[in-house]
This record gives sequence, structure tokens and C-alpha cells, in this order.
Amino acid sequence: MPELPEVETVRRGLAPVLAGGRIVRVEQRRGDLRFPFPPDFAARLAGRRILDLRRRAKYLLADLDGSETLVMHLGMSGSFRIDGDVQGFFHHPRDKSAAHDHVVFHMESGARVTYNDPRRFGFMLLVPTKELNAHKLFKGLGVEPLGEALDSAFLARAFKGRAAPAKALLLDQRLIAGLGNIYVCEALHRCGISPLKAGGKLVTVAGKPSAALARLPEAIKKVLEEALAAGGSSLRDHRQADGSLGYFQHSFRVYDREGAACPTPGCKGTVARVAQSGRSTFFCPECQK
Repeated sequence: MPELPEVETVRRGLAPVLAGGRIVRVEQRRGDLRFPFPPDFAARLAGRRILDLRRRAKYLLADLDGSETLVMHLGMSGSFRIDGDVQGFFHHPRDKSAAHDHVVFHMESGARVTYNDPRRFGFMLLVPTKELNAHKLFKGLGVEPLGEALDSAFLARAFKGRAAPAKALLLDQRLIAGLGNIYVCEALHRCGISPLKAGGKLVTVAGKPSAALARLPEAIKKVLEEALAAGGSSLRDHRQADGSLGYFQHSFRVYDREGAACPTPGCKGTVARVAQSGRSTFFCPECQK
């Protein structure tokens, strides 16, 4: 599933065409994706102007005039592409079948924005903007990992007394919204924390973060920023809005590198893989304690 850098990369690619643009009409080519489309979905969007295109956690949010927000989730395999008469925009060829083009937004600018989703695990909803924060998808979300709220004091409070492994706590969307398996593995390796270690053991009796935990917020932000600069990670389905692949996967230190030498200078360990809650975790048992 696309993680925060992939979703933010898509947002940045779509924003020049969607933000401020008017939707002339919408082609809705099926009745549902993961969930049914809202009633009269295409008709409710026709003629609406997109005031802003935002991201919250792994969701894309298009705020519309008329006080509704179009909520979009990419699921496992969803992607957008932009075609048409778009000044300065170059679309790269894609290998996705047009049979999986489910929604087409025809913009006043002449651009066509197509949502493609082979597995149909993505979805689109229309929610009153003023009710968005109270909506069941958003009301329990934690802090944004690139925001100022994520600091060592926050992590110490969140981890204190917790027996759950550090990785599980970082993946808990009620604590931090938007982190996923890839970037948690990478951030934990950078600051030498074992993904298996109980979160509470990273906090002192006085409630202060350990030295390793104090390094973790910066490690999380740095790995996300590097991934954003690289256009995200393309392992299976992720593509940017121009159709091109992200390439942060070439910079992975541990993720999907089982059996490789640990890249930490001076460490003679080997990257290992274990299963945690049905997900593969990659780490170095020698330098991550």
C-alpha cells in the first residue's frame, strides 16, 4: 500500500492541475471501488471548483466550493495520470490497462485526470468539509510525522509503559498518521532501535526519552523527506502523477534487503527479516538493540 511519501508525491503532481481548477464533468465507469461511490457522485462534482488539494495521513483531500471535500484513498494499486492539453506537463507512458480506468475528471483547463485501480481497493467519498475532522476515517488519527508535534517528548509520552514493540507503536495510526512498514523499518535502523523492543523500554523511569528514542523523530522526518525527493518508492504499483516511477527503493538500507550486509559503518551484521503482525520487518540484529 502506498505510504505517506507516495501519497504526498501524487498530491504534488496533481496540485498544479487540480488545485484552483474547475471540474467540467466526471466519467464514473463503475458503481463501486472498495466501497460504493456516493449517490449522484458524478453529478455532484460537475461544475465544482477545487479550492485546495491537501493530504491527511494517506488520504488525498480535494476541498470543493459548496463546502464538501472529496476524500480519495489509493488502496493497494490506485494511481492517477494526467492527459490532455496541459501546458508544461509531460505524461510518461504507463503499462496499466485502460480497463482499470474507473474515474475520469475532465477539467476546465482541458486536462483529464484519470484514476486507475486494478485491484479496486481504493475509494472516493464526499464529506461536508466542516465535518471532516469528526468523520470516522479522521477523528482518531494521530499527529503528522512531518509536523512539529512529532518530537522526542511526544514519543516518550506515547511509548511510556507500553509493552508493544517499537515498530507496532510507530505503525499505530492513532499515534502517528501516515507512517507505513517501509519507512518505519528504515527510520528504526538509522537510530539503532530494534523493531522488536518494547516501547516502554525506550523511556526512562522519569518519563524521558532514551538517547536512541530522542534521535527517532529526526530519523523519521529525514527518511520521509529523502523519499519525497526521490518521488517515493515503487515496489509494485506506485507511480507519480506523470506516470514515472519513484526511486527511493534504491536507497533502502534494510527494507527488502534480507541477507545483505548492514550498511552501518563498522557493523558486521547482516540484515534479517522477521514477521510482525503479518508484515515483514527488516533490521540488523547487531546494531539495532
